[in-house]
Amino acid sequence: MPRPLPNDSADNQERLNKTIDNMEAAEEAMSFAEGKELAAIKEKNERRKEAIDGLRKEIIEEGKSRINGYI
Repeated sequence: MPRPLPNDSADNQERLNKTIDNMEAAEEAMSFAEGKELAAIKEKNERRKEAIDGLRKEIIEEGKSRINGYI
């Protein structure tokens, strides 16, 4: 079984911005989609919302760690 890659937090802000951009683009595409495609876009955007929440929390925690001298 392959070992998981270490978490590189250096690009979290960039990943957050990219995920938000992708979600916004998908929301625009929803106006042209229907049926299965529309459902797939909605499902993916729900996962993006969860990822955005997680990334924001991680960025906040890393900031606290830097303040406290752990990073």
